[in-house]
Amino acid sequence: MTDLDARESSDRPDSSDRPDLSDFPGSDPVPPSTDYVDQLEAQTKALMATQSHPGSDFAGAPAALREALEAEVEAIHDELVELMVDLYEHPEVAFEEVRSSRAIVEVLNKHGIEAELGAHGVETAIRAEIRGGARDSSGGADSGAVGDSDDADSEELMLAVLSEYDALPVVGHGCGHNVIAVMGLGAFLALAMLAKKDPSAVPGRIVYLGTPAEEGHSGKEVMATGGAWKGIDAAVMAHPYGHDVSDTAWLGRRTLTIEYHGRTAHASAQPFMGRNALDAASLMYQGIGLLRQQIPPTDRVHAVIREGGDRASVIPDLARLDLYVRSLAPETLRDLSRRVEDVARGAALMTGCGVTVTWDKQPPSLPVRTNGTLTGRWVEAQRRRGRDPLPRGVVSETLAASTDFGNVSYRLPGIHPMIRIADPDTALHTREFAKAATSDLARSAAADGAYGLAASLLDMLHDAELTRAVKDEFEEAGGAIDVPSFFD
Repeated sequence: MTDLDARESSDRPDSSDRPDLSDFPGSDPVPPSTDYVDQLEAQTKALMATQSHPGSDFAGAPAALREALEAEVEAIHDELVELMVDLYEHPEVAFEEVRSSRAIVEVLNKHGIEAELGAHGVETAIRAEIRGGARDSSGGADSGAVGDSDDADSEELMLAVLSEYDALPVVGHGCGHNVIAVMGLGAFLALAMLAKKDPSAVPGRIVYLGTPAEEGHSGKEVMATGGAWKGIDAAVMAHPYGHDVSDTAWLGRRTLTIEYHGRTAHASAQPFMGRNALDAASLMYQGIGLLRQQIPPTDRVHAVIREGGDRASVIPDLARLDLYVRSLAPETLRDLSRRVEDVARGAALMTGCGVTVTWDKQPPSLPVRTNGTLTGRWVEAQRRRGRDPLPRGVVSETLAASTDFGNVSYRLPGIHPMIRIADPDTALHTREFAKAATSDLARSAAADGAYGLAASLLDMLHDAELTRAVKDEFEEAGGAIDVPSFFD
């Protein structure tokens, strides 16, 4: 879950390095009230009692295949947990997941599967692929095949299952990417073992993609430039959380760096000869605060002033702000971006400073466009495992962050459900959530998530009507967009 820039987090001192505030009366911050969060949790509990996901009416894969798939997941459960704990104990931040990616490749190799490390132009990205046999065309409700299907339905599908494995600075796997890693890997291995025993059980191509650098970056978009998503018909992954949720809000996110250029002067002798870049940065910061009243409630803009002078006696000639800009839809993110830039240029005009505006040093992340049809199959699979994912809207959508899976979901159909590994009040990106990433709930999620992802793809491979509905929903939602040029 993208929320912290690795560089910014690593610059921040650990709490152990900070002074003891007890020596400075009045220096303790005021604790935030939990009333709002408590109200949201109460609302969620009330909705949980009345709301249920409708699931799916599609036939999916034959029951016997689902049972066989589940057995394959159980056969590798201990191995998945071992890898999950190993990744937790050796966290690596974005684009530095050297050990983690090698550990995943070693597991693939152990099962006789060749894997490419350094795939799609990213050193720590992974790609592996299996190919099963032909779809059974005998028809019948149990097989899920459509005997009189058209040519489009009979085309070989290429479906992808994704893993993430980068950690956060300071808190390690506080977003549970070690769990994401093994859920995706487990799904791929289970399908591979099923296909090895009976190629016709997996009538299509399954691609495993290990995707680095989600935290603070957009590794999946970097991989896109190397052709990662070419030819893929659908992609699935799951994310750990404090609830089982079928779908939730994910905000699109852009990064912005603003530099104000002024003129130095002696702050006492000749301040009138200066142009104060820090004044411009201050006005920009305050302008963002005023803008927040006039933007949708799900929009987010947050900023820090990274530079603003060195000595109080010198009018600063350089000030720099870093910002995150987030919104719930690509179109509203584009609109909010324009408004934020207007504020930046207005602050420069008011202070007589020059300004440079630099968007997206890392590729932007789009919101997630969830495929509801495929999500229904995930829900059915999770119910088989004893979980009952909540429908969207039960957990408040004000508790939203960002992910680069959004960029994938606007290229092709995809799902990104949440799976419970922690108590509901355990926040992501905390040491508490990192601790939960090896808990008993996380160990169960390793198998439950792997089965859910694999079963969802197996259903598509065996149910042409489901596949058609998945693709139709994607097209009706607007189809694929040109992600790289969307904000131009």
